[in-house]
Amino acid sequence: MKTRCLRYPGLGAVTALAVTALSACGGSGADSEGDADGAPVVGVDYPRSDTDFWNAYIKYTPRFAKELGLELKTTHSENDVAKLAANAQTFIIHRVKGVAMAPQATALIAPTLQQLAAQKIPVVTLDTRPDTGDVYMVVRADNRAYGEKACRFLGTKLGGEGKVVMLQGDLASINARDRTEGFNECMKENYPKIKVFGEATNWDGAVAAKKLQTDLTAHPDIKGVYMQASFALSGTVQVLKTQGLLVGPEDKKHVFVVSNDGIPRELNDIAEGKIDATVSQPADLYAKYALYYLKAAIEGKTFKPGKTDHDSTIVQVRDGVLEDQLSAPLVTADGGTYGGVPSLRSDDTSLWGNNPG
Repeated sequence: MKTRCLRYPGLGAVTALAVTALSACGGSGADSEGDADGAPVVGVDYPRSDTDFWNAYIKYTPRFAKELGLELKTTHSENDVAKLAANAQTFIIHRVKGVAMAPQATALIAPTLQQLAAQKIPVVTLDTRPDTGDVYMVVRADNRAYGEKACRFLGTKLGGEGKVVMLQGDLASINARDRTEGFNECMKENYPKIKVFGEATNWDGAVAAKKLQTDLTAHPDIKGVYMQASFALSGTVQVLKTQGLLVGPEDKKHVFVVSNDGIPRELNDIAEGKIDATVSQPADLYAKYALYYLKAAIEGKTFKPGKTDHDSTIVQVRDGVLEDQLSAPLVTADGGTYGGVPSLRSDDTSLWGNNPG
């Protein structure tokens, strides 16, 4: 299995950009049905490389491509839907047999999906689900459940009363919307005496830290923080430290913090008492099953809703779109059950964050 990168110095005419991009990486193997060994060539767009979670996904992808007998062509869209559209054109020009992508602006990706469909190139999206448009399979976890698990943990720890801050991602992303709705609905139904301050951050750590500091200054009795991803981890820990609130859970000043992702630093911070919980989003399985379904698409296989052989469930989210919802457990220091939600200990060896490769 060989990996060839397709990179972009900037935006411009899509076709010219696509041609020069492949040339810059020194190869043109994707112009045929497969590589010299007959391996199908697939395109994988990496959505960002500024978080430990996405860097882990990037690291896992070539490993699973090799296991599945696929050749990779990779691009980086850097959280920019225009770059993702240009990258898709590159894949079309070089005749890849399938594309895996994780569009961050899920409301804006439909035209790109239509262009790929017109060329009969199957698409698997991972981590996110496009708001409209058809794909062969969505590989993701139940993001509404992420929000509910965080709610159950904080609701239990706060005894059903108090104030919490929710540091949302980008509400143009279905992930942020799902996590927000799951958290808010759970709070309203089960912990109506907890007040939630929702803060949109555009997945930007600096914005998240600034808004958290403002909330803590205005409401010093805040006792919980829900970060919708680990992008906000460093800033949150620093703000709590600056405010004199980075103390162990046995201290009455402790602010309970729940994150999402399950990166190694989160697991370490849970063990050290700096944060309290996370929901482990399976970076390794995103890489594995995105490529697994691309290979299945190339081979003409079909799937239907129901349980899988890898501890997940395929659901139909709308006509023509199936989603394989992978397992994403709550992780805590003690591995206890919170509001009916079981958790794994932060040192559990089954967690990808404890085996980052």
